[in-house]
Amino acid sequence: MKTLRELSLCDKRVLVRVDFNVPMDEHLQITDDIRIRTALPTIRYILENKGKLILCSHMGRPKGKRVEAFSLAPVGHYLQGLLGCPVRLAPDCVGEAVEAMVAGMRQGEVVLLENLRFHTEETDNDRAFAEKLARLADIYVNDAFAASHRAHASVVGVADCVQEKAAGFLLQTEMEYFHKSMDEPVRPLAALVGGAKVSSKLGALRNMLDRVDRLIIGGAMANTFLKSMGVDVGASKIEEDLLETAKQLLADAEQKGVKVFLPMDFVAADSFSPDAVVKNVTFRDIPKNWMALDIGPASVLYFQEALSDARTIVWNGPMGAFEMDAFAQGTMALCRAVASSHALSIIGGGDSNAAVKKSGEEKNISYMSTGGGAFLELMEGKTLPGVAALG
Repeated sequence: MKTLRELSLCDKRVLVRVDFNVPMDEHLQITDDIRIRTALPTIRYILENKGKLILCSHMGRPKGKRVEAFSLAPVGHYLQGLLGCPVRLAPDCVGEAVEAMVAGMRQGEVVLLENLRFHTEETDNDRAFAEKLARLADIYVNDAFAASHRAHASVVGVADCVQEKAAGFLLQTEMEYFHKSMDEPVRPLAALVGGAKVSSKLGALRNMLDRVDRLIIGGAMANTFLKSMGVDVGASKIEEDLLETAKQLLADAEQKGVKVFLPMDFVAADSFSPDAVVKNVTFRDIPKNWMALDIGPASVLYFQEALSDARTIVWNGPMGAFEMDAFAQGTMALCRAVASSHALSIIGGGDSNAAVKKSGEEKNISYMSTGGGAFLELMEGKTLPGVAALG
C-alpha cells in the first residue's frame, strides 16, 4: 500500500475519498467536526504540494435520491473556514458539468463533490459509476478509514480504475496503530470489550482469543456470558440463542490460556430510565424483574487490576448505559484507568469514543479510531476492502 508522501502531486488532479458524514442539528449546523479535522493533514499536504484537490464523501442515507438535507454544502462552507481558502461545491459527483468544473481547476484549488449517495450506484459499487469518478482523477487517495469496510464505488471501484493510488495520512495512521496493538503488541495485551450484543462482536471475540493475553467483558453482552454459566441475571438483556456460543468461547479462552474477566457486581435498576430506582448488587443477586445497567464498584476494581500492568490496551464498547448518568460511573472509571495507564491505548470508535470524550480523558489516550465498524472488522481479522483496493 503506497502512502501519500510517495506520490508526485504537483499539477495533478487528486481525488480524495474522505468521511465527511458529520452530525448536524436542525439548522444544518455541524455539531461535531472531528471527521473534518482528522482529514486536514491530508488536505493541507496536497494543497501545499500544488495538487488540484477533489474531495468526495457520503452524507447520511438518502437512498439514491437527491435530498437537500443530506447535501454537503454545509460541510464545504465549514471546511472553507478551516482552510482559509475557497471550497467550491460541485453540482453533483459525476457528469459533464462536474468534469468541466474539474478540468478548469488550478494548482491549490479545492472542489468538493456533492453527496456520493445521491446515486444508488455508489453503494452498489457500480463499475460505470466508478469509471465516471475515475475520469476526474490522475491520483486516487483513500483517507476514509471509517468507510473502508464498505465495498462501495468510491472506496473500491474507483481504485481499480486509477493507476496511481495511495492511502491518506488518516488511513495510514489508523492501520499503523492497529498493527501496533494487535499484530505486534507489547505484552501483556488486554482487550476491553463492551456494548450491547455478543452477536455484533462474535467474530472479534473469536479472533482476539488468538491474540490477547486478557479479555475483559462488560456492558450488556456480559449478561449473556454470565447466563451461560448458570447465573440468573434477572430482566437484564441477553441473547438466548448465543448462550451455548458464549459458553464455548469461555471454554476456548481457558484452553488457550486467555484470562477472561467478567463483572462481579452491577448497578441494577427497576427500569431503563434516568429516574429508575437503582442499587448495587453482586452478580448473583440481581432482583428478578431488575436489570444490570452498569458494572459496580467491585467490578471496576477488578477490571482496573487486570489493566494495571498491561502494556497494550484495545477497547471497543462501553461498560454500561453511560448515556444516563446513573449508569455511567463504571465506564467513566475505566476511561480514567485506561488514560492513566502506561499502556499504548487504542479506542475503537463509536460509543467508546463518545464515552472517553464524556470522561474528559481524550488527550490521555494514545489513539482514538475514527471508525467503529471498520475497527471491528479489523478486530475480526478481516482485510478492509478499501485497504485491499490500494494494493
